[in-house]
Amino acid sequence: MVMKRYPNGASGEFFFMKRAPRPRPDWIEICNIEHSSGNVIDFPMIQDLPSLLWLINLGCIDLNQWYARCDDVDRPDYLHFDLDPVPGASFEKVVEAALFVKDALKSLKIPCYAKTTGSRGVHVYVPIERGPTQKQVWSFAKEFAQTVALQAPPLLTAVYQVSKRPKGRVLVDYNQNAWGRTLASIYSVRPQPQATVSMPVQWRELERGVKIEDFRIDNVVARVRRLGDLWKPLLAKRGRFKLEAYL
Repeated sequence: MVMKRYPNGASGEFFFMKRAPRPRPDWIEICNIEHSSGNVIDFPMIQDLPSLLWLINLGCIDLNQWYARCDDVDRPDYLHFDLDPVPGASFEKVVEAALFVKDALKSLKIPCYAKTTGSRGVHVYVPIERGPTQKQVWSFAKEFAQTVALQAPPLLTAVYQVSKRPKGRVLVDYNQNAWGRTLASIYSVRPQPQATVSMPVQWRELERGVKIEDFRIDNVVARVRRLGDLWKPLLAKRGRFKLEAYL
C-alpha cells in the first residue's frame, strides 16, 4: 500500500508516503520492494481489519494499493484505464466513454469491470493471467488506449501531455499502469464533501446513468449487502484475460 496521508483532515493538504513508519505494531506485514535507485522500501501490507485501522489512523483516506502481489511485484494481476474528464467534459460523457471502451474490449473478448473513482471519473479494470511484466502491461494499455481514442475522436483522447489535450474529451489514461503508479482502490472513501466512495458498478447501471455522488459513505454498506462484492472477478482465478497472447 502506498500511503496518502491527510494530517490535517480531508480538506487539508496531503502527501504520499511509501515506507512504513516506525515505530509500528509488530503485526503490520511488510513487503520489501527494490526501486531503480537501488533503494529497498518497506511497504505496509494491509490484509486485515486491524492493519486497515492502523493505516486510517495515520490519516489515510483514499487507499492506493500496488498492482501485483508481494512475491513478484513486477507481474500484476490486472490492467486498467482511468477515464478522466478533460476540462469541458461532463461526467455523462465519462460514462459514455466507459461504455465505448467496454465495447472495444468486448470485441477482443477481453473481460472488463467498471467502478466510479469517487472523484470525477470511471476506472475500467481487466483481470489478467499473471505473467507479463508491468512494462508489458503498460505497453499493451498504451497501444489499446491510443487505438480506441482514434476510433472516437469527438469523445476520447489518449494525449498524455496536458497542454495538448483536446478540451471537452475524456482522457483514456493508460499511464497509471506504469511501474510504481497507483490509483484509488476499490471501496476507497474520497476526501470530498459528501464522502463519496470508489464503487463497483454494473454495466447496465452505467447505461441507465449514475452519478459520482450516488455512492457515499452513508449508503454503500447497504448496497454491498444487497448486491454482494461486484469486484470478486478481479481476484478469481478463472475468467482472466491471457494478455501474453497479444504480446
